[in-house]
Amino acid sequence: MKQIDLDDLPPRAAQLLKTMAPGETLTLVQGGLVVGRLTVAEASVAAAEDTLDERSPEERMTEVMEQFKSAIHDEF
Repeated sequence: MKQIDLDDLPPRAAQLLKTMAPGETLTLVQGGLVVGRLTVAEASVAAAEDTLDERSPEERMTEVMEQFKSAIHDEF
């Protein structure tokens, strides 16, 4: 079984995955082709407890800028 840490994903993708409801399906598309589908078997405890982002806008922006900086350094 493969595993992806939500902390390694862009914030928007991680939030989308965290807020999916049981039975809901996510279709993965690349270049217009369906490459996979994920269906939620059951809601996680963390998703049920952490539906609101309690960080301030400044903290969220700091995270985004750190990820951007990291991506730039990885490319060059």
